[in-house]
Amino acid sequence: MLKADKPNRIYRNTLLQREVGTVMNPVMTANLASGAAVGNLGVLDLIGNTPIVDVSHLSPNPDVRIIAKLEMQNPFGSVKDRIAKAMIEAAEKDGRLSPGQTILEPSSGNTGIALAAIARLKGYPIKILLPESVSIERRQMLEIMGAEVILTPGREGSNGAVRRATEMAEAHPEWCMVYQYGNDANPRAHYESTGPEIWRDVPEITHFVAGLGTSGTLMGTGRFLKERNPDVQIVAVEPPLGENVEGLRNLEEGYIPPVFENWNGFELLDRKRVVRPRESIEWTRRLVNEAGIFAGISSGASLAGAAKVALSIDSGVIVFIVCDGGWKYLSTGAYTDDLDAAEAAAEKIIYF
Repeated sequence: MLKADKPNRIYRNTLLQREVGTVMNPVMTANLASGAAVGNLGVLDLIGNTPIVDVSHLSPNPDVRIIAKLEMQNPFGSVKDRIAKAMIEAAEKDGRLSPGQTILEPSSGNTGIALAAIARLKGYPIKILLPESVSIERRQMLEIMGAEVILTPGREGSNGAVRRATEMAEAHPEWCMVYQYGNDANPRAHYESTGPEIWRDVPEITHFVAGLGTSGTLMGTGRFLKERNPDVQIVAVEPPLGENVEGLRNLEEGYIPPVFENWNGFELLDRKRVVRPRESIEWTRRLVNEAGIFAGISSGASLAGAAKVALSIDSGVIVFIVCDGGWKYLSTGAYTDDLDAAEAAAEKIIYF
């Protein structure tokens, strides 16, 4: 059982092991059980089964525990590793993606990086459309992973990158656009992995909190948890209308991801919590300073949302998603600059 009086303790349960101990991917566990050598595993086998950490000392309510799921422990650094693998494998299975075919995708960050890494491993050329206003580290990572980066006007944001990618896909039907915002493999990956992992490791969960981007994490994980316990509350974190928070979007800004609609998002969500950019940065700093977790800004937003939920309930166990690590945001000054300056810088960068 998780203990709130032992802050920052790591719980890494596996399919074969419910005790605190060494983390193993389920694929590794199965292979070892059948006598396979660990050396036969590839890096893609290590996606998922991420550890959880009790950060209840950050909870504003002593009767509410807060648990962080560390998705930056995936091989390519984020929760998007899960959907990138799932979308590519689904496209291969249904014949939309053949050996040597070019992959096309609009992305301003983690999905593009994960897709590029997996595409390189599998031998697919890949083109990523990227708003020119994203942090420089994201461009660099995409280039390192071998992607052709096509910049779109920053003032048009991620929606502009989506429009341009759609135009290119129509002009080049021989390319494969996986389209994370409308790809069923996105929420399906979380339904089949993230949700079961949380239920296995924290069966006493009462609230699940995650940022609202493509909505895949919320939809897939939320549906799985609701099927196991209808009383589990699913909480979306979003920025105020017209303001940017890394990795997140507001549903009222005029674009609702098809994934959200297709998975009945308005019925699945129990509540939303609005988190301002300044709050996101403050809680991101608390994560690294008080819990030793160097996370991206959307993770701070999710923790801020979890804290708001904690204040609104008498008792419970909240699990929130740490989407990625902080190394892709060093140039933004979010961790070291004066708070006012960091907030101003964050407002100028497109993250989702």
